[in-house]
Amino acid sequence: MSTHLVWDWNGTLFHDIDAVIEATNASFAELGLPPITLDRYRELYCVPVPRFYERLIGRLPSDAEWEVMDASFHRHYWTLAETCGLAEGAAELLAARRAAGLTQSLCSLAPHAQLLPIVASHGISDHFLRVDGRTGSSTAGKSEQMLHHLRALGALDPRRVVVIGDALDDAAAAAHVGAHAVLYTGGSHSKAALETAGVPVVDSLAEAVEQAERIAA
Repeated sequence: MSTHLVWDWNGTLFHDIDAVIEATNASFAELGLPPITLDRYRELYCVPVPRFYERLIGRLPSDAEWEVMDASFHRHYWTLAETCGLAEGAAELLAARRAAGLTQSLCSLAPHAQLLPIVASHGISDHFLRVDGRTGSSTAGKSEQMLHHLRALGALDPRRVVVIGDALDDAAAAAHVGAHAVLYTGGSHSKAALETAGVPVVDSLAEAVEQAERIAA
């Protein structure tokens, strides 16, 4: 059985970290909070996202505050996302893997209804056996979603599955289902933070695929 890759979207296949920072700062400005740098964002970012805000402002936002923050961020982000492209080499890696008869899928915390069209707009939908975005709460992590994703794919041995993502939550989701993980430094966390997960950490998607094939062999 060949290795099956489960790709993350934001910060992994989709190079949107600059849009994330710009949208974050635009929403912060609406709430009277000071702007944040990319380095500071990567130092503090975590899932569930309200904990990220707790690290920033010193307390968990109330439910009402969170609704405002979340809505404000997404209003700015989805406008900015239209200017973003795929990560370097992503389209070629996906196409080559499909041409070789190898399998891959996409599991993201981006809202499902918005994920499908943006993936399609980049011409890569057909490379995946399945594309799953978030359908539940925006405060949840990826672990239960990953479990649903693999179950929906059918008879996959999790020991032959590798999750490629940019966040500690991707490694946690992989561990939750008994799969492997490789973490990529192009997204939401610093390299030092990613290395605390105890899984391979790489600086390119090509390296991520190479590591995935090695660890699931």
